[in-house]
Amino acid sequence: MKQNVIKWMMGLLITVALGLTGCGGGGGGGFTSTGNMGTARSNHAATLLQSGLVLVTGWGTGSNAPELYNPATGTFAATGNMVGMRTVHASTLLANGKVLITGGQAQPYSPELKSSEIYDPATGSFAATGSMGTARRGQSSTLLTNGKVLITGGYNGSYLNSAELYDPATGTFTSTGSMRDARYWPLATLLPDGKVLITGGGNNPSGAALSSAELYDPATGVFTVTGSMGTARYGQTATLLNNGKVLIAGGYNVTTFYNSAELYDPTTGTFSTAGNMGTARRGHNATLLANGFVLITAGYTGSSYPNSAELYNPTTNTFTAIGNMVSSRFNFTATLLQNGKVLLTGGSNGVSSLNSAELYNGTL
Repeated sequence: MKQNVIKWMMGLLITVALGLTGCGGGGGGGFTSTGNMGTARSNHAATLLQSGLVLVTGWGTGSNAPELYNPATGTFAATGNMVGMRTVHASTLLANGKVLITGGQAQPYSPELKSSEIYDPATGSFAATGSMGTARRGQSSTLLTNGKVLITGGYNGSYLNSAELYDPATGTFTSTGSMRDARYWPLATLLPDGKVLITGGGNNPSGAALSSAELYDPATGVFTVTGSMGTARYGQTATLLNNGKVLIAGGYNVTTFYNSAELYDPTTGTFSTAGNMGTARRGHNATLLANGFVLITAGYTGSSYPNSAELYNPTTNTFTAIGNMVSSRFNFTATLLQNGKVLLTGGSNGVSSLNSAELYNGTL
């Protein structure tokens, strides 16, 4: 199983790498509109399927109707109906090509869910699978190299430090070791050695964030403390770079929004300062491009919803502003397509949820 998962991951990386040849150091644009979704959505999820289509799921004006984006036509089309409505849920592509959807809420302010479901691209249908032991929203969900899925943290009236494993072979969840710190919206990053880095997140009603980080080892099912970030962050991004380091960018803590960034080095277990973004952001997205650059898009500054974008260059450890997006977006999705473009869907512009989508074309 482990070898099959690794082979599939490597195949996907090779496919993506062949798709993108643009991107340099600054100036110009590269965002264009694409087809609109049938439903306006924010706090939704988007998952790249093995076919190259993108599955979009999640609450939008009370709908449980998911959609598929086809890069070949630039259009969205309805697919099946979810078992139930969800928002602030997690969506993870499994090694068998199906998609695991966990937790969340039926709609904002409703109770958190334990239930999970599976999307089968072969039939375009959703079916219930085993329920988590704990109801959660704002949890992380990570495909491990052994084919299981690690669910960590979240919120259900209290901030959670518990974790669970989903086994696709049995369709069931089992408890695994607990994190040291309870975390809402923790960032989980699968490292090259198969361990999972957990960073930041919020853990009290005032919005206070954590600077601490932890490592999950699938071989032992145990979390251990690793180096702490220089800045406590919630709503940040975490991106595995081609050199094996992890870029942490932006976020906020109570009332302070950050433009700073940090790098985690798995070989030393420490964080170091990276260059600053041009704009402080949370609720933004960071997407690793095939050339190793990281695309930073939109978000919220604390006073505005920018449509600006930046590129991080790991060689120079600097961010460079690039052309603006078509629309301002917050709590949206960003998905690297097999053709090297990046699909950005939905989100909020501070007034209402959006049904629009756009593409970053890999040009400057």
